Amino acid sequence: MSPRRWTAFLSGSALLLGTVATTAALPASAIPTESHCGTEASGSGNNGFVNHAQLTNTLQRIERSTGGVVEVDVAGFSNQGREIYTARVGEGDTVVFVESQIHGNENHGTEALLNLLQQWGGATPEAAALREEVTIVAIPRLNVDGGERDTRQNEMTWDDVVADFPQLAGVEPAWNYNSRVDGFDVNRDFNPDLDYIPQPEDFPGNSADTGWYITPEAQTVRDVYRGLEGEFGTVDYFVDLHNQWSCYATEDQKNMSPLSISAKFIDDPSEFGTWPKFDMEASKRANVAVYEALQGHGESGYGDLTLYPQSTNLPGTALGSFALRGSAVVLFETSSQTQYDGMKRNGMLRKQIEIGLGGLVDAVADGSIASVDPTVYDTIPQRVFLPAD
Repeated sequence: MSPRRWTAFLSGSALLLGTVATTAALPASAIPTESHCGTEASGSGNNGFVNHAQLTNTLQRIERSTGGVVEVDVAGFSNQGREIYTARVGEGDTVVFVESQIHGNENHGTEALLNLLQQWGGATPEAAALREEVTIVAIPRLNVDGGERDTRQNEMTWDDVVADFPQLAGVEPAWNYNSRVDGFDVNRDFNPDLDYIPQPEDFPGNSADTGWYITPEAQTVRDVYRGLEGEFGTVDYFVDLHNQWSCYATEDQKNMSPLSISAKFIDDPSEFGTWPKFDMEASKRANVAVYEALQGHGESGYGDLTLYPQSTNLPGTALGSFALRGSAVVLFETSSQTQYDGMKRNGMLRKQIEIGLGGLVDAVADGSIASVDPTVYDTIPQRVFLPAD
């Protein structure tokens, strides 16, 4: 299905999956920079987004309604014992691994994935053709504990880590541990060496270091990724769905930017060892496929996406570690977080993820990803922080 046909398919097949997608996706429009973009806490938090029980019920309903075409499994458990689910659809030779809500207060990717999984598992000829070419494996919500309490971090103390890894007794806590909320930024707990065992001398570390796989959430992602490598050889694409602050504009400062994307998370691959599969050009092509899928929507705001800062060097993120292992990586940073915006613009923000991610998967399935020009990536406008002065 071409990106244009995919967009039409999405627009004509809005789904109401129990509590999912209860906010209608109103027609998008460009957002002028003088608009108030939500810089004060709204107080609504994660109210209105699916909670863990609703997520469980919705995934079960998707599996049931697709006759098992979408296969739902428990991949692991959080520190508080909640299930971390995977949903798998398709039987193609190319694998797309999608992770959402590694930060508990970043919900829109989860809502978008639930809609996409239903569509990818559907009975349409387009969905069936896509499934023949691509295998999609999704973790709709990784940080299930943080999702319940609406925090960026998971719910885990440093004492919990030491109990799991006694060799870390007496070591200064990892730099990504927040003692105020007793939790870790899970997206700094990754390492390109999937067999890494935490060593005392590697703590506390910093943002330019690799992580340690000390949280059960990161361990779950590692285990899923390792399994896919064993099955496919290389995990061809890895997509991470996030949210960012609300107030960013396009480079010309004419409109607000509702989304930033990125392919770059590693400055120098050789700094972290020998990783011959690292392929920045493949990551750029994947990001351009997202960018192009979101263009051509008239006066909508979907085309106003921007580049996430390209000075980023974060080997301890899932994106950085998996890029080193050869995955083409795509970051989605949707402009909204629960503590500032709650459900504001939920329909529009969810839909742009569906269109962008759907366009990428479509390009992979029909092979057009191979002809995408990676140099377009460097022409995508940079995001501008507002207020600009």
